[in-house]
Amino acid sequence: MSGTENRRMRHRPLLVASVAASVLLAGGGGVYLATTASDGDATRPAGAAAPPPLRLDGKSGADGGPGGPGIAPGEPDPNGGGVVYKAKGPLPQGPSSAAVHLPEGRVTAAEVTALAKALGIAGAPRLEGGVWKIAPEKDGQGLRLDVAAEAPGSWTFSRYDGGPAGDTCLKGKACPPPGETKPPSGGPVSEAAARAAATPVLKAIGQEDAKLDASQLMGAVRVVNAEPVVGGLPTYGWTTGIHVGPGGELVAGSGQLKDPVQGHSYPVIGAGKALEELNKASAGAGPIGIGGCATDPPAGADMPQMTCEPDAKPKELAVTGAVFGLAARFVDDKRALVPSWLFEVQAEAGAKPSTVVQTAVAPEHLSPPAKPAPTPPPTHTPGPDEGTAPERRIESYRVDGAGTKLSVTFWGGVCSEYTATAGESADKVAVRVTERPTEPGRACIAIAVEVTRTVTLEQPLGGRVVVDAASGDPVPRK
Repeated sequence: MSGTENRRMRHRPLLVASVAASVLLAGGGGVYLATTASDGDATRPAGAAAPPPLRLDGKSGADGGPGGPGIAPGEPDPNGGGVVYKAKGPLPQGPSSAAVHLPEGRVTAAEVTALAKALGIAGAPRLEGGVWKIAPEKDGQGLRLDVAAEAPGSWTFSRYDGGPAGDTCLKGKACPPPGETKPPSGGPVSEAAARAAATPVLKAIGQEDAKLDASQLMGAVRVVNAEPVVGGLPTYGWTTGIHVGPGGELVAGSGQLKDPVQGHSYPVIGAGKALEELNKASAGAGPIGIGGCATDPPAGADMPQMTCEPDAKPKELAVTGAVFGLAARFVDDKRALVPSWLFEVQAEAGAKPSTVVQTAVAPEHLSPPAKPAPTPPPTHTPGPDEGTAPERRIESYRVDGAGTKLSVTFWGGVCSEYTATAGESADKVAVRVTERPTEPGRACIAIAVEVTRTVTLEQPLGGRVVVDAASGDPVPRK
């Protein structure tokens, strides 16, 4: 049996091994319809050993924290504070238990070749430092595919057409520098045409039954986002993204080549309890100004008076649906799929609903996350050479529409300059922020300010994970 056939079989929900729960809000009536199926493997036999505590890297509450899939543009941030989620009807209980799915194994050359063929890339893959590569040889122009050799086999695909082209492109805005892709011309294709163009790729990786959304536009490029089905359950944050140009050609893409495999099963909570946990995680003190109000400024300091504002009234968001599925999280430093409730949230009347995710594993089976190291105060601390200070902990990141401009945000001081650099691999981008005091050796007032720095990536971010190079922790998307 081929690797592709294996992957396709893993996608098919078996009646005796699937756990499914879905919710539908009936139009106008406020009635939720829920369906569930039993999981033959989920219920632990009498006398069997309990599964080990599940350690979710980052926050164990709302899945927007470190290690979660992040918050998509326009979606409410469950960790932003001052938000209360309220259901507009009864919520389902769901299954009694469900399994975590973890990456396992290595990607083979045959699997990379099958993906490359579907993308229209010729050539044989070569393994370089843990990454399978198929890259153009002549002038560095053409189609390129990078696939991580370790499961889940994160891959990125790009069509490189940049760089000077003889005497006709020596200077000027019309000539992109090496490493930049020329923007496509013409209007975007229809959603149906984009889905048709993406279908061969999805079949090659066993995701032909994925839920598709082709509404996203990036200029003249239409993006097909596919959320695969794993173990009979819908997924969130395990997206395959395929970019289709105005001529129907594939211009970029990213995803995971291998499905994670079923691991330990854990008792899970119903949607109502999960919503309570989500509200606990989203509760915050509200805005209190830069630097907070924990301490008074030093005596004699020439500073404006800072006043703590009272907590703002929490913003109430309506939960209009809930689906039991699997959401991408980091488990013991590895990307995995964790049983979760996917809540449909209506932020504003007439706006497109968004998705907020909450882990469904019963809290007593979650191992407390490791506490992150405290951010050093913004005062001068000499490094190996005078004038160099420690790296700063990155709080969040954003990425532009092309996926190449990565902006990271962190807390810094008023007496230092900051730079950011990025190291790229097939499955992650490690960003390092360094600090250099402007006046080394001189005392500096400890005022915390929010700082953002931008780095340019060699390849679009795609499905790669952003991590803090100093700590190794994943960085949440904002």
